[in-house]
Amino acid sequence: MNNCFVNGMRALVVPVAALTFSMGQAAQAQELSIATGGTGGVYFPYGGGLAEVINNHVEGASASAEVTGASVENVALISRFDSDLALALADTVYQAFHGEGAFEGRQVDELRALASIYPNAVQIVTLADSGISSIEDLRGKRVSVGAPGSGTEVSAQTLLAANGITYDDFEPQRLNFNETADALRDGDIDAGFWSVGPPTSSIMNLATTRSISLVELTTDQIAAAIDAEPTFAPYTLREGMYDGMAEPVLTISTPNVLIVHADMDEELAYNITKAMFENVDELIAIHPAANDTTVDFTVDSTPIPFHPGALRYLEEVGATAQDHQRP
Repeated sequence: MNNCFVNGMRALVVPVAALTFSMGQAAQAQELSIATGGTGGVYFPYGGGLAEVINNHVEGASASAEVTGASVENVALISRFDSDLALALADTVYQAFHGEGAFEGRQVDELRALASIYPNAVQIVTLADSGISSIEDLRGKRVSVGAPGSGTEVSAQTLLAANGITYDDFEPQRLNFNETADALRDGDIDAGFWSVGPPTSSIMNLATTRSISLVELTTDQIAAAIDAEPTFAPYTLREGMYDGMAEPVLTISTPNVLIVHADMDEELAYNITKAMFENVDELIAIHPAANDTTVDFTVDSTPIPFHPGALRYLEEVGATAQDHQRP
């Protein structure tokens, strides 16, 4: 065979092989991990819904939701690049970004937000015959303050401390949502804190087997909490939200923030933000908390800078970010 012909064939084969490899690489979707929370709260189903939105509407990316210890752990997962996206309470995110509170001495200023997605309401649940009707009645009782490393515990501590109650005043138990519901059902604790988008399945399930009561906060207690934590806001749990809940209950809420690392690719951040807002009906079908996943709620509530990709989308749809929300 002519050597020129053979060499020519080799010259053709190499680019074709390289092209095939390149196409194979392009066909592989980028795998994204979404850090959520326990299975008894809203984070896990919401994160699963977000994963489906990404899978269906963000070209070149696929996502899955991961069970975690929620807000505080999720911040650490983002900072270590162990998760790509995460859900976390605004107070936890704010403290981490500024190196305050639980994050004093270990600032995580590389956090960025894609959006605020819905408010978490602090729900203090007890059995109807417990005799507990105010947070003052928690003194001397066995109280679940949320899972270790969770935003629920951060919110519980802040609310109670702002109103003169510390862990020395009761027996704290650090249980996740399902464990808290089970412990209330079995009489192992007297009350429990949830900081979660209402209604939540673990309280709903508890209310079908036991008569429950939700502890209402006074306006003075709410004002004291907001003085201590500016990301708090008043919130009313509507009547009938849970079985046996005959009247609305006044409490506080904290926005939930979808966070990423500052190093996330700008185009990816843009595409995820766009897909989420423009397909929010798919999230609402998973959980009604997503009714609050709006551009207005996002720019009103997000306590840290947006990722440039998210900011680009928000500005495209006419939103105006606040000064502290700009990178």
